[in-house]
Amino acid sequence: MTGTTGTLVLAGTPIGDVADAPPRLAVELETADVVAAEDTRRLRRLTQALGIHTTGRVVSYFEGNESARTPELVEALVGGARVLLVTDAGMPSVSDPGYRLVAAAVEQGIKVTAVPGPSAVLTALALSALPVDRFCFEGFLPRKTGERLGKLREVADERRTMVFFEAPHRLDDTLAAMAEVFGADRRAAVCRELTKTYEEVKRGPLGELAVWAAEGVRGEITVVVEGATDTGGEKPDAAELVRRVQVREEAGERRKEAIAAVATEAHLPKREVFDAVVAAKNAARTGPAEGKGPA
Repeated sequence: MTGTTGTLVLAGTPIGDVADAPPRLAVELETADVVAAEDTRRLRRLTQALGIHTTGRVVSYFEGNESARTPELVEALVGGARVLLVTDAGMPSVSDPGYRLVAAAVEQGIKVTAVPGPSAVLTALALSALPVDRFCFEGFLPRKTGERLGKLREVADERRTMVFFEAPHRLDDTLAAMAEVFGADRRAAVCRELTKTYEEVKRGPLGELAVWAAEGVRGEITVVVEGATDTGGEKPDAAELVRRVQVREEAGERRKEAIAAVATEAHLPKREVFDAVVAAKNAARTGPAEGKGPA
């Protein structure tokens, strides 16, 4: 360690093939004063595969102890240590521990740099055969069905290509929910075990992918979904939007969910459907008895 403030290094690790490790990763692992690893056992396997040894102190840094361990690592940085942060695969902070430590280090005026490495997000995007000029990363969807549908409805009008992470045992439910909200014909790609021996990229409409996934899928999963596009059809008028919402409500859906579903079907902002429903309700209250709006 030096007598000046140290440096925090975020290091990308291979997402599958160890041969993808950048040369600088080995140097940083060998020379860091402290190596904070999401899984110390995986770190040991990585260093063995690279034929190197860590000389600094190795500590665990994962979701369960991230909040408690961050102050300890910041203290080491303030004392002049070079702290290397590695997660199980890919870049720290991207659906992995790291954000808290980066934020705390920056707040203390500590230098933060990175060893760029493989990324499941960019790799899947490049292999998807979907538009890559504009995209967004949505991470993992909620586990509960209702919350998952709600999140998907929030991004139903997103025009950029979307990238999601998902656990293999939830993939079929997620693809089915995407088909329901985005439409069964929306193009997508399921990227499995990227850069590993059994790498597979399954491309097709969401409806077909949901059927395929129902048979069971293993491995690390990244899902890439095409953004929303104009349908080219005639836009439903306010009365038709209200009618569709009423049909869904009569079938047992809550108004909020009915409005979100109709907005998705019509490729319209939820606010536009909501305003149409409110306007119809107000008209029914103030207008003549025969003008209560659509049944």
